[in-house]
Amino acid sequence: MSLPVRRVVISDSQWKRLQEDVWSDNFVKATLITGSGRREAIRIRYRGNHTRKYNKKSYEIAQGYKTLHLNSEYDDPSMIRNALSFTFLRWIGLSCPAVRHIRLELNGQDLGVYLEIEGVNRRFFNRRGIPFSLLVYAVSDDANFGLNGYDSSRRKSSLFNGYEHIIGTTTERKRLVEFIRNINTLRGQQLVKYLAAQLDVDNYLRWLAGAVFTSNYDGFEQNYALYKHKTKLKYRMLPWDYEGTWGRNCYGRKTASDMVKATGYNELTRILLSIKPFREKYKQILQETLQSAFTASKIMPEVYRMHQAIAPYIREDKMRNWSYSVFEDEPDVIETYIKERRSFLKQALQSM
Repeated sequence: MSLPVRRVVISDSQWKRLQEDVWSDNFVKATLITGSGRREAIRIRYRGNHTRKYNKKSYEIAQGYKTLHLNSEYDDPSMIRNALSFTFLRWIGLSCPAVRHIRLELNGQDLGVYLEIEGVNRRFFNRRGIPFSLLVYAVSDDANFGLNGYDSSRRKSSLFNGYEHIIGTTTERKRLVEFIRNINTLRGQQLVKYLAAQLDVDNYLRWLAGAVFTSNYDGFEQNYALYKHKTKLKYRMLPWDYEGTWGRNCYGRKTASDMVKATGYNELTRILLSIKPFREKYKQILQETLQSAFTASKIMPEVYRMHQAIAPYIREDKMRNWSYSVFEDEPDVIETYIKERRSFLKQALQSM
């Protein structure tokens, strides 16, 4: 099956504006040409952090209420780690953005293979029938659910530090700040009851397990979305940015399979796992997942399917960072990681 193609045209004046400042978050006007030849007005901008310095950049496209992220996956030699992670996370019960591999053409130039990721916004929730009253993005390490900054040596100037307020009232934003304050100051049964009332604990523990299984080191204190369910009145987590996983970090360097500890990170995680019923629930999720979703026999067919689907296009991708020979070996890297990670987590469970 051939990869779908996104064809984008940007006028000279808008292209000049886009290139003037690679760190700008301002959109420029552009045109999307559909497969049938229809021309649709869109807005486009660069996205990402360190990836903005690369020749093969990532983009965000906005079209009405629809948002698409076109990730170059430049640091991932497999080009499938994000997509594989979201598939795995769905298996263990989490809502995730829809993803697919595409080819991107910009002003007639073939930019190669990209991963198209659905934006997490109002449309995301409407499509899934999820009512919500607040949505924030965790954009820095200060989104650690603690009173202090990520380095633990300084008090936060605001408990909202680390978050970007996307949707919701000022009142809901204040309630999130109050939630962070309360989980750090309440004790005993008062804390247990508060957490059970304010947080979808099962969702959080599954999100935590997902980051632990995949070793998403950068995903515990940033690179996630948090929303409040409008009718259940509980906070829930949504995964985002799982490129640095499955045996490589966010720069593509190989990592040890025991780099991320079995209990994960951030202050809310520490608090939850200090409470026996929540810790036992987390252990149960880990044990069940080790027996079902996190096995080579379950995951590797998906790895091979994704890998083979993009292989002909990766070979022709002149913008890629890694050699094709490295790409060819990536299924073995991922399988080795799965086997080693399983062994590490089984051992860690014995003393948890």
